Amino acid sequence: MSKIITYLLVFVTLLISQIMSSQSIFDKFDGPDDVKTIIVNKKMFEMMSKVKANDKETQQYVSLLKKLENLKVFITSSPKQIAEMRSTADKYLKTSGMDELMRISDGGKNVKIYMRSGATENSVKELFMFIEGNAKDNETVLFSLTGNFNLDEIAALTEQMNLPGGDDLKKASKGKK
Repeated sequence: MSKIITYLLVFVTLLISQIMSSQSIFDKFDGPDDVKTIIVNKKMFEMMSKVKANDKETQQYVSLLKKLENLKVFITSSPKQIAEMRSTADKYLKTSGMDELMRISDGGKNVKIYMRSGATENSVKELFMFIEGNAKDNETVLFSLTGNFNLDEIAALTEQMNLPGGDDLKKASKGKK
């Protein structure tokens, strides 16, 4: 009986460490001087959603903010960080169970957009984008957004916040319908 309990404890410990590490797999990009970072947590989304909405567009924006939990955007032009981001993104995608929405390759710029489905067919639990720049625009972007939302709402948000990948996200939301 004690062996079963020991195995169970080892299994639970491994499971918890896996969950904890998958939540922070991108945290290593928060801090280096050669990486621009945008991180918005649930508390900030909650605060932003308390804004008084006078028009329909603002009401939709506020409604979306209530559904978001975490936004992480990392941007770099450093070859070393680009290689690390590519490796980390590949590793994350292999273990995350995400579905590929689309891939775009245009003049050396590569865009990969993935999602983890939510409770319903149209809901998204996580949206992940990896955008590798070309020789002209050598900026690479790693983007992760979690919550319970749909792609149309996010395309509008990225446009309003002027976030990298907004145009690519619009294309993905049109393709998902």
